[in-house]
Amino acid sequence: MLSDLRYRLRALFRRDAMDRELDEELRFHLEHEIEKHVRAGVPRAEAERRARLEFGGVDQIKEDTREVRGVALLDGLLRDVRYAWRGMRARPGFAAAVVLTLGLGIGANAAMFGIIDRLLFRPPPFLESAERVHRLYLHYVLNGRPRVDRAFAYLHYRQLEESTTSFDAVTPFAYPTLAVGTGEAAREMTVMAAGASLFDHFAARPVLGRFFTSAEDVPPTGTRVAVLSHGFWQAEYGGSAEVLGASLQIGTAVYTIIGVAPPEFVGTDDFVRPAMFVPLTAYAYSRSPDYTENYNWSWLGVLVRRRPDVSLEVASADVNAAFLRGWEIEHRLGRAPPAADAAVRGEVAPIQLQRGPDAGPESKVAAWVMGVAIIVLLIACANVINLLLARAVHRRREIALRLALGVSRGGLLRQLTTETMLLALLGGAVGVAIAQWGGRVLHAQFLPGGATVAVATDARTLLFVMTITLALALLTGLAPALQAVRADVGETLKAGARDTGYRSSRLRTSLLLFQAALSVILLVGAGLFVRSLANVRGFRLGYDVEPNIALAVNLRGENLSAAQGAALADRLLAAAVTVPGVQSATLAASVPFWSNEGRGTPFVPGVDSVARLGRFTLQAGTPDYFETLGTRILRGRGFTEHDRAGTRPVVVVNEAMARALWPDDEALGKQLRFGADTMPFLTVIGVAEDMRGLNLTGGPEFWYYLPYDQYAAMYGSGSLEMFVRVDGRADEYVERVRQRLQREMPGAAYVTAVPFHALVAPRQRAWEFGATMFVAFATLALVLAAVGLYSVCAYGVAQRTRELGVRIALGASTAAVVRLVVRQGALFAVTGIAIGGALALLAARPLEPLLFSASARDPVVYGGVAAILVLVALVATIRPALRATRVDPTIALRAE
Repeated sequence: MLSDLRYRLRALFRRDAMDRELDEELRFHLEHEIEKHVRAGVPRAEAERRARLEFGGVDQIKEDTREVRGVALLDGLLRDVRYAWRGMRARPGFAAAVVLTLGLGIGANAAMFGIIDRLLFRPPPFLESAERVHRLYLHYVLNGRPRVDRAFAYLHYRQLEESTTSFDAVTPFAYPTLAVGTGEAAREMTVMAAGASLFDHFAARPVLGRFFTSAEDVPPTGTRVAVLSHGFWQAEYGGSAEVLGASLQIGTAVYTIIGVAPPEFVGTDDFVRPAMFVPLTAYAYSRSPDYTENYNWSWLGVLVRRRPDVSLEVASADVNAAFLRGWEIEHRLGRAPPAADAAVRGEVAPIQLQRGPDAGPESKVAAWVMGVAIIVLLIACANVINLLLARAVHRRREIALRLALGVSRGGLLRQLTTETMLLALLGGAVGVAIAQWGGRVLHAQFLPGGATVAVATDARTLLFVMTITLALALLTGLAPALQAVRADVGETLKAGARDTGYRSSRLRTSLLLFQAALSVILLVGAGLFVRSLANVRGFRLGYDVEPNIALAVNLRGENLSAAQGAALADRLLAAAVTVPGVQSATLAASVPFWSNEGRGTPFVPGVDSVARLGRFTLQAGTPDYFETLGTRILRGRGFTEHDRAGTRPVVVVNEAMARALWPDDEALGKQLRFGADTMPFLTVIGVAEDMRGLNLTGGPEFWYYLPYDQYAAMYGSGSLEMFVRVDGRADEYVERVRQRLQREMPGAAYVTAVPFHALVAPRQRAWEFGATMFVAFATLALVLAAVGLYSVCAYGVAQRTRELGVRIALGASTAAVVRLVVRQGALFAVTGIAIGGALALLAARPLEPLLFSASARDPVVYGGVAAILVLVALVATIRPALRATRVDPTIALRAE
């Protein structure tokens, strides 16, 4: 077997040497026969003739011998590849146009595949049995509105673990943001707190030390040990093995480092990069020592692995039953959950968040953009088919001659397909390069956590590229190749240089209309998302974003009395306004899109069923609050220095809340109360503009504002947060302000400072992503369509050389010839606009929910798209039109 394999490999890679050996062997045998006849007395010339007759055809023997080698098919393929390569070198412009066109289409799809794969399909690194690993969700109805949640109390997790039988692993986890380190070096980082069974889900081994075990994750206290992420270990400890046994302060507790995780190990979420991993019980005890006894702290997710013999339906039913049993226990304990009297349903969902029931808009927009990328690929295919058809027309005499000389139609079809395959493979390589360069930018900008994919080294993406490359080779090459080999040899050779490609022209025209229609769809989508992005960026949130810095104070275990906390707040306010460039500062109880506080549903005299209206969110601030945030007071007044603890309790409500509670009356002077009957009534002194701090879409949000002193007196100071307004962009001041305030912090306490726009920007990412990708792909599609239109018009001018020559000879003016050619391009554009516009209207309904305050049937967008496509058509046809006017009638007529 090995000898046979060596023989076949030698026949494949050393063909010339084996052919020389075969020639020498055949010559030896022929000479031997000749000498035999000569020794028998036959004259040498006659001996040579007889030997050749007896020996048979030498060329046929050579072919038979090559067939025996078993590499004829591969040898023929290599011959076709060499021929195709020579043809590409002979026509570099044509080859470059096809390769670049395919590369752009493949590159766009490869980049988008990386995003879609990361969002919807790719499991976290090292995860085993990914098809059986799920997250748990809870569906319920609160105040008449359906809700979905994936955050549970520790008691819920224990009930699920103890009362379900469908899973061989139930693991709690959380991703808190904690201060790591001490002093000036302390920085907030994401930490993964998880049950020890987390590591059983993954085929990961520590590069140093070990992972923590179940013995170190025993409630309530756990053991304070930590496993560092590989990146944190390299950045902070230089990859030193001496890190084992070292102490590290994480949050309010000190942990002992016992191991280092392998590179790329991130736990349950590919987009969250935790700096370290700690036992869930150790973290929970340091945060809330009674976490094992209450249902009020919903803070952890639950990861489960289905048993191999359990279906998804059975697992979901098991979870449902466990949740219902848990609610019954809470009822008996008198701790009824918010959804105790509503329909409760558990769901076993994929581990990928964007495939879960609470997925954000990014996944939906990404799915649409993937469809857009496929449309771009189809346009590229149509363009390539047009180019190949044009080349087939120019090669018609060559192909006819080869058929006349005996080349089989099957062999010719194989050779033409090989040429297309080689062009497609080169296009795939260019596409990988484009995706590697452009995809990195897109992934970093639009994937959560700045995740990215190295396209050139990612097996999943490369397999996708290879698949679509082979599909494109067949799709783009088959029709032109079949049309070429079906040519009538006799008619083609008799026709000489005259064109016989009328059918090809009709097919090319159809492909051009196909490109134009698809381009219209993409341009309409781009226009709608651009309008949405402009709307969302210009949308008034109820405050000024750019000049504000949001700050949060983390005491990190420092115990301060109420008086000491108030003194610290006063010092921070005073210190903030001393920073050059700071205009004003205010304390706050909530930061929109960061941390929000609520005190339940208000009691409003004379108003029933307030709970059905929705959620009410609390904000508190010092007298400079509204000035600092830029929130406008529409009626009444804001806070003053006189609104302090001990004075009449007052409240400012936003316009939506005033409208909902007192639709037919003025809100000023009305009263409401939050919490127990012992809480004082609050008098409405002002109505502020509507505010967005939970979501950018959906129904109105109800916000109410308390003077900070009165808020602290009624509810305790709680968390200490601030806003600082600067003269300019917050980015330029954020570190300066943080450092100044950090000097006022006691002990290990620290200040976190974030530009306000950094909290708002992620909420706008879906529309930014949609606008960027639609515009990029629509522009690419428009360029490809313009090139296709140009090639068709140029080809039409070349086809009609004789007709144009006759027209000019008979007195046709230059303007008339230009109109003749331009009218053809305009007809293509108008027809494409009509078809594409109709298709875009059909797609409008499913697209509209992804837009922001924009109609999917916006006439301005459709009109603008029509104008753009007509303009592009005129630009694309003007050069062929001018070339038509330079046709020499004499030369055109002589050519026929």
